[in-house]
Amino acid sequence: MNDTPPDDRRYAPTHQWARTLADGRVEIGITAYAQTALGDVVFVDLPDPGKTLVAGQPFMVVESVKTASDVHAPLGGVVREVNPALRDAPGSLNDDPWSTWLVRIEPHAGEAAPLDAGAYRQLLTP
Repeated sequence: MNDTPPDDRRYAPTHQWARTLADGRVEIGITAYAQTALGDVVFVDLPDPGKTLVAGQPFMVVESVKTASDVHAPLGGVVREVNPALRDAPGSLNDDPWSTWLVRIEPHAGEAAPLDAGAYRQLLTP
């Protein structure tokens, strides 16, 4: 797995990523750093479509063999779609956290995750 945060998205200090799609919706996932801290993911509690996310607030839970962890919204918006593959294969987050999205949202006007890839990489550097 590649641990390097891709340049095509923005990041939250709580280790979530947000990638804007061509239609203006935003995919949200967890970073490789978060996945490594969690360990083997065994369950995801996805939110219902229509749920309003508030930037910085928890909106779902990811459970691993080590712990359960809240996932915080890197930006605000309304959930339009959840990744149905995660219901049967939550471990895909372990295989490729950069490609495995959790939800797709319609962001609130003017909302963006706070960190670009360079700033997020600096956050990870001890």
